Amino acid sequence: MEKRATIKDVAEAAGVGVATVSRVLSGGSASPQTRERVLAVAAQLDYRPSALGRNLRQRRTGGMGLLVPDLTDTFHAQLAEGVLACARSAGEPVVLGSTAGDPEQESELIGMLLEQSVDRLIAVPSGDEESWAPALRAGMTVVFADRLPAVPSADDDDPAVRAVNDLMLLDGAAPAPARPRSLDVPSVTADDRSGIRTAVRYLRGLGHRRIAFIGGPGHDRRAAAFREAVGEPVDEELIVFGTGSRDSAYAAASGLFQSRPDLSAVVAGGNVLGEAAVLAARELDLRVPRDVSLIMYDDVPWAELCSPPLTVVAQPGRDMGYRAAELVLRSGGRRPRSVVLPTQLIVRGSCGPPPLSPLSPRGPFQLRPPPLSPSHLAAPFSCGLRH
Repeated sequence: MEKRATIKDVAEAAGVGVATVSRVLSGGSASPQTRERVLAVAAQLDYRPSALGRNLRQRRTGGMGLLVPDLTDTFHAQLAEGVLACARSAGEPVVLGSTAGDPEQESELIGMLLEQSVDRLIAVPSGDEESWAPALRAGMTVVFADRLPAVPSADDDDPAVRAVNDLMLLDGAAPAPARPRSLDVPSVTADDRSGIRTAVRYLRGLGHRRIAFIGGPGHDRRAAAFREAVGEPVDEELIVFGTGSRDSAYAAASGLFQSRPDLSAVVAGGNVLGEAAVLAARELDLRVPRDVSLIMYDDVPWAELCSPPLTVVAQPGRDMGYRAAELVLRSGGRRPRSVVLPTQLIVRGSCGPPPLSPLSPRGPFQLRPPPLSPSHLAAPFSCGLRH
């Protein structure tokens, strides 16, 4: 029996990405040449995406999908445990996938779930709103967890504009203005605004005035909350972003410490970024909290094992996953409302008063990206910090 063509087959034959095929077949934006090529290849391969929608409307196979960017990330593991716990209590199987933070890979996994008639999905999104539109049009019930999809700017379909925006993001600058949010999808998120504001107020109370923020993909709300908390005028040089990988997070943290030796405190937007800040501080012989104070968004087991233990903004990862699974299981009735969960500042030993004089610039630093992982910080566990 001949194998039916998949969306990936169409993408490869047309020389485009899976997300582009999804947009074309669902009536989304694409250039006339790309649209014509994709439709011609789909007809040649006898690809019929409408069959997926019919399957979803006519029957349910049971079970739900769960997509996260990184299964090795402690927070995503906590979220997954919450989803699995709720699914077990409801007798539902879970199909788990890792997107590696890649929108193309995310679109491919969504297409695979649709082909398997999995009609309910919990996701920590990596792609933008347009990449999620085909799944919603096909009838899939989606609940976002931890963050919402990015809203594309008007020029996001232009590869040159995307490349410039990526460079601006790495430099801490704002990309092109985004379109208004259009997806009406329930979500379960933490109260980022309150968590970041509490962290900044705590540092301000200790006397810090030059506070930096390190963010990553999906941290737009946290960065906005940080700007609001520090108030005008905002020193944009103290707001930097990594692209999602551990090496990128390490480069962002070490670059920040070197370019702004006058900073006295850092808020890391996630546990991977906090881990990178700890290792970069160690490489540069910065003492925590004597030279620089550090607060990390996310409470993970290794944070309490550092010397000194890290002050954190804890968000309920397992509860977030459980609540997201509850929402997606209620999809048969009225559309569920989004949920915002509280955060908590847990004060430990990584914050203190600012140094009496600005940090002296460090000499030339050769970047040596270490294998950033909790195992890299294993016993004897000091995180390389002195106090």
